[in-house]
Amino acid sequence: MDRGRVVRRGLGFGGTLLATLFFCASLTPSLLPRTWLYQGLMGGITALLGYALGAVAGAGCRALLRGRLPASRWRRTAWRVMLAGCAILTAAALWYSFDWQRDLRSLMGMDPAISWSAPVILAVAVAFFTAFLLVARLIRLGARKLVAWLGLFVPSYVGHVIGVLLVAFLVAVFASDVLFSGFVTTISDVSSVANSGTQPGVRRPTSATLSGGPGSLVSWESLGREGRTFTGTATTPARLAAFSGGGAVEPIRVYIGLDAASSPRDQAALAVRELERTGAFERPVLAVLGTTGTGWVDHGIADTLEYMYNGDSAMVAVQYSYLPSWVSFLVDRGKAARAGVALFEAVRARWAALPADDRPRLVISGESLGSFELENAFRGLADLAARTDGALFVGPPNANPIWRALTDGRDPGSPLWRPVYDSGRTVRFAQRPADLWRPPGPWPHPRVVYLQNSSDPVVWWSPALVYDRPGWLEPPRAPGVNPQMNWFPLVTFWQVLVDMIAARSVPPGHGHRYGPNIVNGWVAVAAPQGWSEADTARLRAHISAS
Repeated sequence: MDRGRVVRRGLGFGGTLLATLFFCASLTPSLLPRTWLYQGLMGGITALLGYALGAVAGAGCRALLRGRLPASRWRRTAWRVMLAGCAILTAAALWYSFDWQRDLRSLMGMDPAISWSAPVILAVAVAFFTAFLLVARLIRLGARKLVAWLGLFVPSYVGHVIGVLLVAFLVAVFASDVLFSGFVTTISDVSSVANSGTQPGVRRPTSATLSGGPGSLVSWESLGREGRTFTGTATTPARLAAFSGGGAVEPIRVYIGLDAASSPRDQAALAVRELERTGAFERPVLAVLGTTGTGWVDHGIADTLEYMYNGDSAMVAVQYSYLPSWVSFLVDRGKAARAGVALFEAVRARWAALPADDRPRLVISGESLGSFELENAFRGLADLAARTDGALFVGPPNANPIWRALTDGRDPGSPLWRPVYDSGRTVRFAQRPADLWRPPGPWPHPRVVYLQNSSDPVVWWSPALVYDRPGWLEPPRAPGVNPQMNWFPLVTFWQVLVDMIAARSVPPGHGHRYGPNIVNGWVAVAAPQGWSEADTARLRAHISAS
């Protein structure tokens, strides 16, 4: 049997060509280094997306030509030339992919020695591609059977339309209501069980200034896994005094888990009562903190503020979901927004009732989805600056409403990855500490700081990557972004999405890791009186070592 006929029956010309091009594009560098397994999985799914587009384009061309196809010998020649070209291109892309990944690791200060097997990557990609293609073809076969059956009762063209629409509807319902909903339900069940556990080494606090401790209005069990970690690992006065030289006090950490109240408003009201119980409104600084989906608070954000104030600080956070942050981003963003609005409004109302001279400095902070949670409590930058004494947002998602407005409205000439808004009078964006003082000029309080690494996929991923070349790939590129990275329609969207899986597996200052730079952010926003540059350097070193 003619091998060309077998190939043509198995795969379409346009689909094979675009599948190869998409697979090769997936091998090019993106924001973060990848393992061979991630690369193989991403390559297989990306190739399938390319095949789908190529198959649709091929079907359209055949419909337009209506039988006026080239002679079979020319088609066989075209197939041979295309397959040879695809083989050469695939081999070259696999060959160069090793160097691309090593260069990217070196750029981030990581060990360039990696395990990277081109044959294994290709085998994994082919396996995933084949499995998904088989499912797609079974669906197509079912659609053809349905259309043929409908043709017994209605005109052919009507049967085609009804059949295609019905199959598309059933696939969409199955994907959404069965696969996705089942996946979310499973993740929620697993996360709910994990929420009832406690991380190793975390113990119930013995201080009355910590939620879950003696006299707390909320039980230790109701805090959830991340809430117990938050209050159970608060910086102790002994550690604070060892850093400052003495005079440390017990810090205040208030946390309200999902099991403590039935709604965001009830959680917020309970949080205010817990703040009152602990004496939080009598401290020099009170921080409202956003959490990620599971209720996680970055210990760097919390610890830094406590070291800066030698424990004479208070902070409050609430949990709004059991789900991991990336799942919460897909299905729980509304919950995050409602939780942020309820908590901030309740805390500020109690704060505003105090005499103006006796109010603590009211600041807010959140990382990742936690920044999204708190941004939604404000109508814009002016409202944020008018109703707080400062804000520190770390690794903000691209969906943050205020962040997007500021980035889109940046001053002419400032790059997307380091925007300048209104000459930096209120808000500044930084990857490195020196960025906080650019441009030179007045920066009165209250101040707003966004820490955003140029290689953080959480910041730069958006649905628009499917069809639009992002501004952060335009020259001049930010430090930390591989100069060999290119934009490919649909492929880059998928690459950056996969990068989120490894966003915290890189050194501080890259990906979604901000490390000691959080110290500089807090110092810019809420430094206590008498704080010096030497203090900042000491605290950076201490946070880096912890």
